[in-house]
Amino acid sequence: MGVISLPEVPYGATATRPDWADLPEGLRTAIAARLGSPVVRSTTAGGGFTKGFAGVLDTASGKRFFVKAASLAHERHLADWQYREVAITGALPEAVPAARPLWSLAAAGYYATCLEAVDGSVPGLPWAPAELDAALDAWAAAAAALASPPAELAGMDLPPLPGLLRHDLSWWTEIVAGRESSPTLPRFAAGRHDELAELERLAPEFAGGDGVIHGDLRLDNVMIDGAGRAWICDWTWCCRGAPFFDTATLLVTAHASGLDADRLFSAHPTGRDVPAEALDATLAALSGYWLTRAESGPGSASPYIRGHQRWSGEMALHWLATRRGWLAR
Repeated sequence: MGVISLPEVPYGATATRPDWADLPEGLRTAIAARLGSPVVRSTTAGGGFTKGFAGVLDTASGKRFFVKAASLAHERHLADWQYREVAITGALPEAVPAARPLWSLAAAGYYATCLEAVDGSVPGLPWAPAELDAALDAWAAAAAALASPPAELAGMDLPPLPGLLRHDLSWWTEIVAGRESSPTLPRFAAGRHDELAELERLAPEFAGGDGVIHGDLRLDNVMIDGAGRAWICDWTWCCRGAPFFDTATLLVTAHASGLDADRLFSAHPTGRDVPAEALDATLAALSGYWLTRAESGPGSASPYIRGHQRWSGEMALHWLATRRGWLAR
């Protein structure tokens, strides 16, 4: 087992959100009417990095629902993301372990969506092996079901992953070209900008594919229910590409937990037969994105977003350094 590194704040406590009582009365009335029963208890979600309302609502009927809400005037981007998530999750194949949308509405200047409530919690760090296995199994099932996506999902014109890598995750290339300042790097990576940029430029070559992937498979987008089963949440950033990208993204936290992320990756159905250079290139791209974003100034949502990005970038870079023997030099 390797050295364990943990983020400063648990992923179940990163959000800064309004509570149910903070929402406009007109919105609460409209939501309760749609639920068909008064809300008797609310539990605000502690995970995530946005400021919109998100929480589980218990009703007098004994039923539970997960509801998100965002102001159309002040959080229009969140409302747009919710609209997109409703469309995507509603089109997911049945085999994908994800909560399905039940309805959406606009009231009191807000857009609200309701999904099935998952009775569970975000996994803790370091990963418990059983919970990590459950998460990897859930992603294997999802990736298999999405390898040939249904017509409704395929017709949504989801962006191709190679294009996203070229345009949004090419920060080492920007740094080498002098168009971006370098983030502070750990000693083992100092002076390796050219090598990181070379790896990063390879990432799009391996990332193509006709299947749909999650696109943002972080630990805090996983829920473990009472039976130990994993559910994958927040499908807003789906794209078309190679599913091993999401596997690598998720396993960054496994490496940080001191686990053998290389073994876990190669044993996963999405990672088998993936060239070593493909994983290295992906880790380079992820580390450049996270580390650069971490130094872009205070975030407008959660105060913990930059810390998350810094830690994630350092862990992706450390995993890459372990694979390429940089730590021993």
